[in-house]
Amino acid sequence: MSTYKNVAIIIRRETPKAAESGKELCKVLGEQGISAFCMKGSPLKGAAKEMNGDGDLDLLDLVIVLGGDGTYLQAVRLLNGRKTPIVGVNLGSLGFLTDNRLEELHSTVKSTLNNEMESRPRSILKIKKGSEELLALNDMVIERGDRTHLINIAITCDGHLVNEAKADGIIVSSPTGSTAYNLAAGGPILHPEVNAIVVTPICAHSLTTRPLIFPDDREISFQIIGAGRSALLTIDGQKVTDITDKDKLTVSRNDKDHFVIRHPTHNFFNLLREKLKFGERD
Repeated sequence: MSTYKNVAIIIRRETPKAAESGKELCKVLGEQGISAFCMKGSPLKGAAKEMNGDGDLDLLDLVIVLGGDGTYLQAVRLLNGRKTPIVGVNLGSLGFLTDNRLEELHSTVKSTLNNEMESRPRSILKIKKGSEELLALNDMVIERGDRTHLINIAITCDGHLVNEAKADGIIVSSPTGSTAYNLAAGGPILHPEVNAIVVTPICAHSLTTRPLIFPDDREISFQIIGAGRSALLTIDGQKVTDITDKDKLTVSRNDKDHFVIRHPTHNFFNLLREKLKFGERD
C-alpha cells in the first residue's frame, strides 16, 4: 500500500500534452485513494483540488512535475524549503531535473507510489539580502543587465576577502545548478551530491579571475563596488530585484535539502552523456 496520500501535480501550462497527461494522472491517483492537488488557475482544476496556502502545501507527500527543468524549479519555489520529494517527467528539451520520459509516466509514478524509487538529497542555497531570505536550487546570478559598464564585485568567504572581480556578472551555483548557466559560462561540472558551492565569473575582464569552488559549510558574501553602481539579482532564472552598492548578499547552504525522486539505476554520468553528449568526439 502506498505511503503517499496527497500528491500535487505541477504542469507546464502552455503545453496541451502536459494538461492532458496531468488529468489522466489525477484519475489514476483517485482510483488509488490518493488526493490530487494542483496550483491555482491550473488547467487541472476540477480534476484536482487547487492548493490554498501553506496548509495544503504542508499536507503534500509528493510532487509530480510534467514539464521541463523550468517547471521543476517552479515547483521547488512553491515548496519553499519543504522536504517534499519531487519526481520530474520531461516535456522539455534537456531535462536534467525532469529526466523521466513522458512515455514512461505511468510506470514511473507506479514505481514511486510502490516505494521502488530512491529519494536523493540535493543541497539548496540560502541567500540573505538584509532581513530577506531567498532559496535557490540551481543558482544566484548578479549581472549588469543592459548597463554599459562592467561591474566590480567584492567576494568574501567567512569575512575574508577572496578577490574583487570585474566582469559582466557572477554566478553562484549549487552542484545541481553546475550544469546550467554555470556550465555555459565556463564553470566546472560537479556531481550533484558534492558538498560545494561554485562561484563563476561571467566574461571577466582578467585572465586571472577564474571559477572558484568553496566548501558549502562556509559563508560567501558579495557586494558591488562603487558608489551608485547597481546590478540585477536573479534566483533560479527568475529576476528578483535590482541591487546597489549598499546591498550585501550572503550565500550559504540551507539547513534543509531538497529531495529528488530517482530510479535506483539512475547514474549522473549517463545523464551527462545523454543530455550533453559528454565525452563524445567529432
